[in-house]
Amino acid sequence: MAEEHEPEQPVVNVVGELVALGPLRQDLVPLYHRWMNDLATVDRVGMPPGPMTLEAEEAWYEGAAATTDYLPFTVYERVGWRAIGTCALTGVDHRHGTAEIVIHVGDAGDRGKGYGTEAVRLLLDVAFTALGLHNVTLGVDAANPAARRAYEKAGFTEMGHRRQAIRGLAGRTDEVRMDCLATEFASPVLARVFAPDEPRR
Repeated sequence: MAEEHEPEQPVVNVVGELVALGPLRQDLVPLYHRWMNDLATVDRVGMPPGPMTLEAEEAWYEGAAATTDYLPFTVYERVGWRAIGTCALTGVDHRHGTAEIVIHVGDAGDRGKGYGTEAVRLLLDVAFTALGLHNVTLGVDAANPAARRAYEKAGFTEMGHRRQAIRGLAGRTDEVRMDCLATEFASPVLARVFAPDEPRR
């Protein structure tokens, strides 16, 4: 009888209860590529529907590794360490302490389980606790109430609508703009990681 082995944990930066965030991986580019060719997935993240070549996905991966104002992560389900999506801080401005969040969970079967909400909270923890940013924003389709609720649970507050700014498969809808301040956020993980050591006796 073959021995069963625990799945190997990938390199991760922030570990929550349900998910963990780690760096992008070159060996996962074919998986990222499959997600980006799912029309429902790209519609949810506001990208134009259409085929994306593997070469274009590889170029995105190479570009993500070279930029300084874009901080992307792979999202892993902790049970089994399976990659389930990606998220990122974009437009990181250290002078003003601002950034924007983008996230997508790749497969429909992994949505609605709390993974996205926790991934957003971990990403906010990186933004506020690790990077010292102060204001993080996002835009969400007004026709996606589940995503809005998830962002509210993660700590975001609605600040207004950009009217008919999203053109999706179902037609034109408003973009709901939301933000979160460092002063409104309680660190779930990194405050403990960065806590000073106890004095030595």
